[in-house]
Amino acid sequence: MRIVSAVQTWSREILAGWNRFWFQAVDPATLGLIRICTGAMLLYTHLVWGLHLTTFFGRHGWLPTEAVRLLQKDTYAWSYLWWFESPAALWTVHVIALVVFAMLMIGLFSRVVSVLALIATLSYITRAQGSLFGLDQINALLVMYLAVGPSGAAFSVDRWLKSRRAGVPLPVEPSWSANLAIRLIQVHMCIIYLFAGLAKLTGPAWWDGTAMWMALGNLEYQSLDMVWIAQWPLLINLLTHVTVFWEISYSALVWPRSTRPIVLLLAIPLHMGIAICLGMMTFGLIMLVGNMAFVPPEFIRALWPWSAAERGRGGEPAGVVPQTGKAARPAARASGSQR
Repeated sequence: MRIVSAVQTWSREILAGWNRFWFQAVDPATLGLIRICTGAMLLYTHLVWGLHLTTFFGRHGWLPTEAVRLLQKDTYAWSYLWWFESPAALWTVHVIALVVFAMLMIGLFSRVVSVLALIATLSYITRAQGSLFGLDQINALLVMYLAVGPSGAAFSVDRWLKSRRAGVPLPVEPSWSANLAIRLIQVHMCIIYLFAGLAKLTGPAWWDGTAMWMALGNLEYQSLDMVWIAQWPLLINLLTHVTVFWEISYSALVWPRSTRPIVLLLAIPLHMGIAICLGMMTFGLIMLVGNMAFVPPEFIRALWPWSAAERGRGGEPAGVVPQTGKAARPAARASGSQR
């Protein structure tokens, strides 16, 4: 009987932990900041598409509809851009998409435009087959999860308008769907880094420590002259092995509060190094946006200059009522798991 009782207790604790991890209501500040950054990146990257819009997507462009659809035969790929080939039609839907991305960035009608932004992002990705980059995939990942949670519940025009209609600063409204969206981003980032690191282990250059030189010395990607590093072979070896170790260990070390700051701080030189030295500025920045999912909302509110109105006494977000007794323990455990 003791074994049965222990198993039942253990099962209940696992289920309770699962529910806390995914569905505990949290402050949507982290999701709001990710919305701003993702919306800005989507707006910028699609403005760049506009520099050669008809050249890429026009009837006689580099990516004719017939060729793209042939490549995607027997798949579920879909794009509304298949229906628009004339310059006038292409520019009309392109400007509409830019407006949607701008609205997502500022948080206006966030619930609706997050879904529209996802549709637009996937349509460009599907239509631009053969011209994709990791940036596009991370953009799609982030905007998909922004559509899951209330991304406009913090740092948005929606929030400002709601507060203005009420006539008083509104309290923070914890949301379980905000937590769900953040958790999905977190888990997805862990999967990306784990498989990226494991894939590197299949290349001998990552074992002998020369892979970093092969990247930095490649003139095709070189945006900053780094050939001087060839005089420091031990530094090259160190950078190579640290990169692999960081990527493989990310999914394990980013969760404990004691190691999380180290893991996130290492993400900055790694991705900014890619951005500055290899000319992949947008990719490096969007990966850092994905890492923001592990930044606790109270830290973001402490840095956000317009958060004071949403704070109550003692610096705690107003509307988040302190709990005592039994009710406090699950909330404390859930808060600790996200920090």
